[in-house]
Amino acid sequence: MKQPSLYIPHGGGPCFFMDPSDPDRPHSDPMWHPMQDYLAGLFASLPEKPRALLIVSGHWEEPQFTVHHGGRPSLLFDYYNFPPHTYTLRWDAPGDPQLADRMDALLRKAGFPVAREEERGWDHGVFIPMKVAVPGADIPVVQLSLKQGLDPAAHIAAGRALAPLRDEGVLIIGSGMSFHNMRVRGHDGTGRAVEWDDALTSAVTDPDPQRRAARVAAWDRLPYAQFAHPREEHLLPLMVALGAGADDAARLDHRSAVIGWTVSAYRFG
Repeated sequence: MKQPSLYIPHGGGPCFFMDPSDPDRPHSDPMWHPMQDYLAGLFASLPEKPRALLIVSGHWEEPQFTVHHGGRPSLLFDYYNFPPHTYTLRWDAPGDPQLADRMDALLRKAGFPVAREEERGWDHGVFIPMKVAVPGADIPVVQLSLKQGLDPAAHIAAGRALAPLRDEGVLIIGSGMSFHNMRVRGHDGTGRAVEWDDALTSAVTDPDPQRRAARVAAWDRLPYAQFAHPREEHLLPLMVALGAGADDAARLDHRSAVIGWTVSAYRFG
């Protein structure tokens, strides 16, 4: 069955796994629980179990779109100053080189130069949310990089090129954070974060697909855009998910508040 495409929050560092003493709620701070619950229930909301996952993380950028072709990736612990146990986490999902070849072909057909990579491990934009959503790690994964320059139109076009995979049982996931300003903590930015999120959600859920794409590509004109994203790498996975959503309806899939941020997830199809 045709899968949707998603833009999901991946939290902050290993936020869902900070307290190893509680296997059911392995984070001691309840502010992360709504996001954790959303991720934990994500796959139950799909039309069927995906045959594979295509994930674009805000933590991987390359000069060209790059497809990971490895068969058994390790984990890349690309977060810093967290408890020692968070560097021993396991999530052993396999890669899918055949799907990687298919992605490569679709992107090249759309006119994109594509690079190949086999050694990089899953970064925390992949394994942290997916360890919550797919704890059994029993669905193959292929990761696609962002393209340096972070051009919204290019990432929307890449998503459109990859959209046929949805009809082949592949779930396309953009993993980032809809608000990502590490200098904002507490209530100082709450009002601006909410206004930004309202504007972003209005653009993402515009019922006209062409207007939707144009409004989201012009994200930097929305209220408090640079406040929400001093650098937009955590927003660009949304562009890929939106492009892959094609003309399907878009909806707000989740909204919660953490550390003074308002964070949303979106579903296309």
